Amino acid sequence: MRLSNLVYAAAGYTLGARAGRERYESIVRLARRVAGSQTVQATAGVVQAQVDQFTQQARTAFSAKVSGNRPTAAANGHRR
Repeated sequence: MRLSNLVYAAAGYTLGARAGRERYESIVRLARRVAGSQTVQATAGVVQAQVDQFTQQARTAFSAKVSGNRPTAAANGHRR
């Protein structure tokens, strides 16, 4: 399950519990529409790619630090 789904569910549950079942269902429908929109999906894809790149760079830097080697520009995803 994606983190965003958990956030939407938690927000919907919390707000819905306070406002009643009808409002809860309304919030859930809105959250699903927003989460399913092309703009949100595209943005999530870009953010996920950036997180993946950062994670890979952090792993490379950590491995280099542990082994005593300096990471190269190519290993960090940089081109000269």
